[in-house]
Amino acid sequence: MMDRERAGGTKYAGDRDRPGGAWNERSANGPYDDILYLPHPVSAAHPPMPAAERAAQFSPFAALTGYEDAIEETERMTQERLELTEDEKAALDEKLCALLAEAGSCPQAEITLFLPDERKEGGAYVTYEGTIKKVDMAARLICLEDGRTVPMDEIVGIEALP
Repeated sequence: MMDRERAGGTKYAGDRDRPGGAWNERSANGPYDDILYLPHPVSAAHPPMPAAERAAQFSPFAALTGYEDAIEETERMTQERLELTEDEKAALDEKLCALLAEAGSCPQAEITLFLPDERKEGGAYVTYEGTIKKVDMAARLICLEDGRTVPMDEIVGIEALP
């Protein structure tokens, strides 16, 4: 039998939660009464942790590391490479030859090219404007003054600028 009420009227510890129960915590006779009301120990060697760092211990973690990046990569759109017809290739070659004839005088040009995507199929069409600094026929590259290089095989449009 639990000590619900003794002859002297003392209530047991479960009565403290009951309304109207006049129970004094300090008067209970329990096994931990000697340490129950001691002050909280504070270390002299280790300062208390700031609240922000303490809260970070309990923050959620990413169980699927890299999942969000994979979703973003899947959502990222790329364009398909359009194949030029023989007539378009011939016209592009003529424009390129005319521009290369002026290469010694550093002509201004607007070059549209297809940049293949490194991570997935497809790529993007970009347009570079700049002054042609050098043409490397062996590597099939056009070097612009700003340091960008344009692979000749990726060019889909080229216009000389005034």
